[in-house]
Amino acid sequence: MDPVTIARWQFGVTTVYHFFFVPITIGMSMLVAIMQTIWVRTGNERYLKLTKFFGKLFLINFALGVVTGIVQEFQFGMNWSEYSRFVGDIFGAPLALEALIAFFLESTFIGLWIFGWDKLPKKLHLLTIYAAAIGTMLSSIFILAANSWMQNPIGAKFNESLGRAELDGVRGFLDIMANPLLWSALPHVIAASYMVAGGLIAGISAWHLAKTSAKDDANADDIAAYRWGSKFGAWVLIVASAVTFFTGDAQAKAITIMQPYKLAAAEGAFENTADFSLITIPNADQTAATVDVKVPGVLSIIAGVPQIKGIDTIREEYAAHGYVNYHGEQTKLQQQYASYVKDYLKAEELRGRQFSPIPDVNVTYWSFRLMMALGGAGLLIGAYLLFVLRKGGVPKPTKLFGALMTAMPLLPLFAISFGWIFTEMGRQPWLVAGVMPTSAGISPTASAGEVLFSFIVYTLLYGALAVIELKLFLYYMSKGLPEVKEPKISNDPDAPMSFAY
Repeated sequence: MDPVTIARWQFGVTTVYHFFFVPITIGMSMLVAIMQTIWVRTGNERYLKLTKFFGKLFLINFALGVVTGIVQEFQFGMNWSEYSRFVGDIFGAPLALEALIAFFLESTFIGLWIFGWDKLPKKLHLLTIYAAAIGTMLSSIFILAANSWMQNPIGAKFNESLGRAELDGVRGFLDIMANPLLWSALPHVIAASYMVAGGLIAGISAWHLAKTSAKDDANADDIAAYRWGSKFGAWVLIVASAVTFFTGDAQAKAITIMQPYKLAAAEGAFENTADFSLITIPNADQTAATVDVKVPGVLSIIAGVPQIKGIDTIREEYAAHGYVNYHGEQTKLQQQYASYVKDYLKAEELRGRQFSPIPDVNVTYWSFRLMMALGGAGLLIGAYLLFVLRKGGVPKPTKLFGALMTAMPLLPLFAISFGWIFTEMGRQPWLVAGVMPTSAGISPTASAGEVLFSFIVYTLLYGALAVIELKLFLYYMSKGLPEVKEPKISNDPDAPMSFAY
């Protein structure tokens, strides 16, 4: 057993699991804030019911997201200590800011929002959920800044005496925060998160609308609330889908320039081409395509260049010049560390490990297409729901309708997850693109048995957490809108804080 492979599987499993909660947290926090804003402005009780109903589901998701996110940082020290030593001076800065600014902001104001319903004035209480929502946005900025640096390591230099990367002064940190890959990825991730959250609100509301409308003693106000939630969520899903499409186009153009090998693998392109792949199946050693069906000229529009570089061209360039971008350029860190990378790779070759600069074509190719296909399917269901609800229409509680409402949030959720897999697997075989190979970042003292044991423990633990989370989520989801009463501000300073749910 290879500890590198097991450690990669462990990090992949725990990261993808944690990432299930991230887009829901980002999107739901702001959408719940909007519901509460409408209640504060109108005084209509149905919006208070919606706020508390979806607020509770948001809190369940938030709690599991926090618990599963902590594990990610543990792994940097346990399994990837060489990586942590090498990039700690750089990678630690945005992660520290994420904890000190973003996480503390969102967790503090989430607490005030939960316990402050009868303690804080309406408008001040409303500000707490907006502060928490802003905290989730800031968190995504700092996390994506760290990840984007791994994809495009700018603002850093190599300290030869210490054998590690360091920030290139204050300007280096500013460069990291201005990374073109960060600002192409951020709006795409945020918009996709609102696709998930919008689909979740629409799917749950429409399911309840169909079920409640079929009852003889149905509450007319609850029906109106579910109808509003269904339309609101569906429109958020549709608008966010459009934004996701346009921001994805911008991100594809940035990837073309800074990560040509990722786009080549995503298209299964072994030769320079301007054609978009409909279906490409590579041979066993991924040196040529056995099946290759393309649409002429479309890829040049997506990529923003006349032709993308094919895998064969990239391999030739790597053999001659090392890791370079589309224009044949390297970052400062990539230039300074180039000789050390060559020495490491030569040593790996002596141990019988062959190094290829191209990511796994099958994984990159299909994760890219699943991202697009699943997101598009979620959009179509959202449009179908609005069609059903037009002119006062009421959906029927059929099994097919229930299945579609279940799929509406899950399809964008799986789409954004495959997008994350595409981003990370497309960077391979590097931890830091063009600088640190993945195999160089493993902890030197971590044995395969130790890593396998922790992998099994985390998998079992996450499986148990999944059961708990789903049971809680489904239980409170099935209960529907809660009975509410107008929060009354207590004037007693010694009155205990109470949980408002």
